[in-house]
Amino acid sequence: MPHALLAPPQEAVQPILDRHARDPQELLQILVEVQHALHCVPPEAVDLVAEYLDVTRAHVRGVVGFYAFLSPAYLGDYAIYLSDNITDRMLGNRELAEYLCSRLGVKLGKVRADGRVSVRFTSCTGLCDQGPAALVNGLPVTRLTRERVDRMVELITARKPVSAWPPEFFQVEDNFRRSDVLFRRPFEPGAALKAAMLRGGDETLKDIQQEEALDPASGTLWKRGADETLKELYRSDLRGRGGAGFKAAIKWETCRDTPGGDRYVVCNADEGEPGTFKDRVVLTTYADMVFEGMTVCGYVVDSSRGILYIRQEYWYLKAHLEAVLARRREAGLLGRNILGTGFAFDIEIHWGAGAYICGMESAMIESIEGRRGKPRKRWPLPVVAGVERAPTVVNNVETFAAAGMIALKGGAWFAAHGTMHSTGTKLFCVSGDCERPGIYEYPFGVSVREVLRDCGACGAQAVQVSGPSGTTITRSEFDRILAFEDLATVGTMMVFGPDRDLFEAVENFSHFFQHESCGLCTPCRVGTSLLVNLVDKVAAGKGGPMDLIEIQKLSQIMKTTAHCGLGQTAPNHLLDSIAKFRPVWEARMMTREFEPAFDLDAALDEARQLTGRDDAAAHL
Repeated sequence: MPHALLAPPQEAVQPILDRHARDPQELLQILVEVQHALHCVPPEAVDLVAEYLDVTRAHVRGVVGFYAFLSPAYLGDYAIYLSDNITDRMLGNRELAEYLCSRLGVKLGKVRADGRVSVRFTSCTGLCDQGPAALVNGLPVTRLTRERVDRMVELITARKPVSAWPPEFFQVEDNFRRSDVLFRRPFEPGAALKAAMLRGGDETLKDIQQEEALDPASGTLWKRGADETLKELYRSDLRGRGGAGFKAAIKWETCRDTPGGDRYVVCNADEGEPGTFKDRVVLTTYADMVFEGMTVCGYVVDSSRGILYIRQEYWYLKAHLEAVLARRREAGLLGRNILGTGFAFDIEIHWGAGAYICGMESAMIESIEGRRGKPRKRWPLPVVAGVERAPTVVNNVETFAAAGMIALKGGAWFAAHGTMHSTGTKLFCVSGDCERPGIYEYPFGVSVREVLRDCGACGAQAVQVSGPSGTTITRSEFDRILAFEDLATVGTMMVFGPDRDLFEAVENFSHFFQHESCGLCTPCRVGTSLLVNLVDKVAAGKGGPMDLIEIQKLSQIMKTTAHCGLGQTAPNHLLDSIAKFRPVWEARMMTREFEPAFDLDAALDEARQLTGRDDAAAHL
């Protein structure tokens, strides 16, 4: 460094600092921009940022070290991240990685000696429906093949800027295979806000066509307001779509009624669960619906500040999302005087930088405030003390989209779909061994078998529901329903065909959780590593029945003592696979007796050779 494609640190960093306030909470956002500008966060940049924000250099370095997409070392003119989710492996990403590295003359995980390029793995890029996938300088490259790899090598060798690469490389498809009542039609920006905020006889109706504010049932003007909109949310029985299923109306009302200063509305778009990509699709095509739901929430809870926290893998959506927000401001749907009512609410975008743990709301709030994403103590909940310790509503992308439609069409309309305890519809991200991977919207209560039929995976032997932290189900369970009363899910379904080796998924998931543990608590920090050691031992053919017992013991300790949901759910796939697919473990066992993973006598062999000894006393 410096390299031909990049500006010197001082010249590149100063404009970034000038765009941000001298607020330590801006630290992560500044570092993300520095990383994109310089392909690293070098010591000179650390010094400049620390001085500008009046924080210690150690603090800045600590944040850089925590997030996977921030690097103190230069990543090359072309930083390539290959997705290593199990669905990418099933599509041959490992062979493509080896081929790419050999063509470029670079070792996996390293920067080439001339600083031109680096190739490394990342867990999941949110492109499971069109893999194998990669990120090149933050831009997604889909459907990798040897031919596409060859062309990439040519472009890198010719030093072509990524912006000049063929557009088809970066074509990301929605693959919305089935829509239902929520996403069947385009959303009209402002429609939900008018339904929620405009009252009959108000001066605000003066410049708006009155038929836009008519109740289609009675022909009279809407008379909602914040209280009635909250009641509609109660009538809908909307539960959070992030997996836990907490009722949105209770969360909103608690935030509204908690004393405090300004409140916050946070949209969690950090879908880091491998196999999940619905946020990508919704924010690409239905961003207005999400932002409208956030604004309705702000109106109900009396908040003026909204934050979209989005994963770094979707950096390529930055210009699109900023354009949607700008258009809404121009139309009076965001800003100081929404629809002429005097209500003020705006939304800003905060970028993650590669940390699965930040999908947990308290860790995400720490990240929003510019720190490492370590989960807070369970109490008080964010709805009472969230961003800046102010009452904060945190819902995910799909939940806010549904809330916007409820404000428009009413709670009874929403509750008419789904089941008694799981109202409405749900988006499912289907990938793996199926003919039609993509997004499917169904009313809650659909069976796994129906989804498999629609996506072309009738011969599946297993489905991983809700990602690695969820549930592994077998053929005998395919008639179970996807709903909170049976299979609660974030919406992820990874399909494994009849010839697939399920132990590959076990290995992939175990290493994923080890890498993503934030290290805060011992049960997770140590437990995930011990589980990986045991899985690797079995994979190497040195395992036995005692190792499975040890895995089960460790898993129970983690599930009952880990600080947060990551450690508590990390063993789920192991327990399920041992219980339901034990033969895939036994097939790798060389013995049914205990065999140590480490051979101490073999380890002394080098010492015996160096000393020229091979007598009985030199052996164990």
